[in-house]
Amino acid sequence: MIDRERFPIDPWRLVETRFSDEDLGVTETTFAIGNGYLGMRGNFAEGRHAHEHGTFINGFHETWPIKHAENAYGFAEVGQTIVNVPDAKTMRVYVDDEPMSIDIAEMTSYERTLDFRDASQNRRIHWVTPSGKEVLLESRRLISFEDRHLAILQMKVTVLNSDAPVVVNCQLINRQDGEDVYGGRPSMAKRNAQAPAFDPRKTERIAERVLEPQEHWQSGDRSVLSYSTVSSGMTLAVAADHIVDTENSFEARQLIEPDIAKNVFRIDAKQGVPVTITKFVSYHTSRGVPASELIDRARRTLDRAKRAGVEEHFVRQRAWLDDFWERSDVRIPGQDSLQQATRWCLLQVAMAAARADGWGVPAKGMTGSGYSGHYFWDTDVYVLPFLDYTSPCWARNALRMRAGMLPAARRRAAQMSEGGALIPWRTINGEEASAYYAAGTAQYHINADVAYALVKYVRATNDIRFMAREGIDLLVETARLWTTLGFWREENGVDTFHIHGVTGPDEYTTVVNDNLFTNVMARFNLRAAALVVREMAERTPADYRAMVDRLSLGADEPEMWERRGDAMYIPYSAEAGIHPQDSLFLARELWDLENTPASQRPLLLHFHPLVIYRFQVLKQADVVLAQFLQGSHFTAEEKLADFEYYDPLTTGDSTLSGVVQSVMAAEVGYQDQALEYFEHSLFVDLADLHHNASDGVHIAAAGGAWTTLVSGFGGMRDDDGTLSFDPRLPAAWPELSFPLTRHGGRLDVTLRRDELRVALRPGGDVDEMSFHVRGEDYVVRAGETSVIPLVGQGPVIPGRPALRRRVRHDGTRAKVTVPPPTDVLPVIAAEAAGDAEVVRDDLQG
Repeated sequence: MIDRERFPIDPWRLVETRFSDEDLGVTETTFAIGNGYLGMRGNFAEGRHAHEHGTFINGFHETWPIKHAENAYGFAEVGQTIVNVPDAKTMRVYVDDEPMSIDIAEMTSYERTLDFRDASQNRRIHWVTPSGKEVLLESRRLISFEDRHLAILQMKVTVLNSDAPVVVNCQLINRQDGEDVYGGRPSMAKRNAQAPAFDPRKTERIAERVLEPQEHWQSGDRSVLSYSTVSSGMTLAVAADHIVDTENSFEARQLIEPDIAKNVFRIDAKQGVPVTITKFVSYHTSRGVPASELIDRARRTLDRAKRAGVEEHFVRQRAWLDDFWERSDVRIPGQDSLQQATRWCLLQVAMAAARADGWGVPAKGMTGSGYSGHYFWDTDVYVLPFLDYTSPCWARNALRMRAGMLPAARRRAAQMSEGGALIPWRTINGEEASAYYAAGTAQYHINADVAYALVKYVRATNDIRFMAREGIDLLVETARLWTTLGFWREENGVDTFHIHGVTGPDEYTTVVNDNLFTNVMARFNLRAAALVVREMAERTPADYRAMVDRLSLGADEPEMWERRGDAMYIPYSAEAGIHPQDSLFLARELWDLENTPASQRPLLLHFHPLVIYRFQVLKQADVVLAQFLQGSHFTAEEKLADFEYYDPLTTGDSTLSGVVQSVMAAEVGYQDQALEYFEHSLFVDLADLHHNASDGVHIAAAGGAWTTLVSGFGGMRDDDGTLSFDPRLPAAWPELSFPLTRHGGRLDVTLRRDELRVALRPGGDVDEMSFHVRGEDYVVRAGETSVIPLVGQGPVIPGRPALRRRVRHDGTRAKVTVPPPTDVLPVIAAEAAGDAEVVRDDLQG
């Protein structure tokens, strides 16, 4: 899966020992650094040879009009795209006026690392110039977690075997708008000729200029560029200071233009005498503050950073991350490859979320331009659980972003003829940015996903104040939407509540009636809103009265929500023995994934949506996800039956899917399969398993690695606010351990084959913690450890579920088929064969 000679196993570092230009996009992603506000792709300091030069700032975006071929009322009108901000990474080195060019240089040794302990990127190269000069290049990069506006880039050059003239050309470049050497667009040189020209996972390209120059100037070794975006009106300033540390003589030259600043240092290098150049770089952005004020802020950041000194910032970064790993590290003894990948994933979440500070967590973090820098429900369901139990402050900030976007969500709901608020499927500024409504706007379940994330956060932290002051608005407005979107229907004398015309998490089945995931999660949303409103009335009456006034809450609304939640229709087929994904799902034919050519995957890039929509085939887990998030509402038998039915129909074309499939495979007994799904999710970017890691890290999959370990193999659940464990330790693992922060207390959980150990650290906010293990109640007190004997690791079912044809309600049996390949003429081929489908009848009945 990974070339371990090139990328050796190291539990605390990602290491590359040989340069290759065959996978530049992937390594630019995997060696990227960031802090949740600012991110830099792992481009080389030489500044030219790259798949995509990229420096991104969370939330800094441009808007543009969406042009629909055929427009309709309510379609999203304004697109939003993350901006590639001016690039400070370039520090070009010349020896004897020969440039160091990474793609053609003779290198006798090469090592690049991403150190998980301080989130620094480091590189050490022994370069032999064409004239025989031996040059040692050592570089470091760091983006500060403590000061989110600060990056430090350092280059050290030592000529080992001779005196030589050395030049280091440090630049700030606006690649967003530049062409040629300035250009930031992905290289097409390595593009696969067979790759589809259309890929909705990639970012949009804006043809017009994006960054309009404002002030630009140099003073001494300080360079400043500033801009405003043409349409969104956001402003940006970037400033860089340059410090030269050497015993060699040198001179400095400067050049400044609106789109480039150069600080060039010419050194008369003596043999063995190094020259070290450090760039302190500061980025500041705003929704509209004048660029001149942002320049003043950047000046202050640089002045403060220089006073502290380079090494002090590395010391502070290490201390900051020591604390992060103390509360976050999941340890898998004896599994160094998995340990390395796990820590890489957890660090990716920190680099995407830690200093978002009022913005959300983009689907790609700040590691690439994929998905245009948008926020999705991925964060609420797959990232926030990790943050809830390790860094709750970060989770709170992400939820505050959702609360801050409520005005736009209310406007969207009104536009869609609904009450309350409709949270967008994809967005940066709060407005819906999805042009394809069937798989976008129709995903009303986002409302319930956000409500779920909010309630889960409060259960984990007991942050009643946040719920009462800000969270309750989200909970009420999301619940209100379901009351107008759904409707009552009487069936056999029983009133049931239905929701029609929606799309669930599975984007291969759209605009359906009674999607199970949507109904189950809407039920949760309605009940939770009613419960929390009543609790506020009793416990915090002042906050309750303020909320009632603020939201014009009717006295009968909580009862109305509860009644609809209790009557919510949950699809179930007695004939099939499963929960149908929606009201018509079982009427469709079954897609034969086993016999679908690899060249036709992922399906969304090779088949028209209407082709896909006619089949029982899933992009990602839907019913199975509902049974994980709301596990206490389904029996063990129902979970097993549904997993066995849907798993063979799930393509895994979404990187979200493997996480929940692993968790539920472990729970129902397919433990080998659970480990397979876990490893696939864990290495999806490091091994580029979906062939799009070049667009950025899949942050939800990275966060989901924690969920798979802790909730899948550790068996941790917190349904209804009760902490419980039902472990499923993989057979080859001797142990699994992880910390959990809950209600201000820190638990240390260690799972072995024959026991579960739970310790509560002293000094927290609680003196004791209660929990369940396989139905038994336990309490652990501060400073003590509870040891619970275990008999086995749950049920074990060999192999994996087989695809089964099912009898429909009308007695017919679904066929298992493969649509004609898209690289032939389907109609002609079908007529010649006398059959438009390939049909398999040799399947399990």
